[in-house]
Amino acid sequence: MPVRIEEFETGDLPDGPSVPEQVLAYLYANRDKAFTRSEIATGVEEAPNTVGTALSRLKQRDLVRHKGEYWAITEDLDRVQDAYNLHTVTEQLDDEDGGIDPDEWDAVAPDEPHLSERDQ
Repeated sequence: MPVRIEEFETGDLPDGPSVPEQVLAYLYANRDKAFTRSEIATGVEEAPNTVGTALSRLKQRDLVRHKGEYWAITEDLDRVQDAYNLHTVTEQLDDEDGGIDPDEWDAVAPDEPHLSERDQ
């Protein structure tokens, strides 16, 4: 969903679940069915191409299944729960410490590889 440029410039952006989160929640709520990408997009009210990207990434993580045109949540619901728990903890830690600043990380990274990465 597009946002007004003023919202973009000020950083006052919508703070809802991401498309992958929406897709997983939708497929979980309808775990007795499989859907086409377009049906999922309609169900979560997002663009089909955006949903397609999310589905591909979720498949790489073994959180959804894909056969032909159809998509369904994985049969391993414990895996989905574990992914959700990790996501929740990561968000909490980012909120508490502001996340990782890549520039700060690079500034303190050693120039030499760690002993475990060196040729023995």
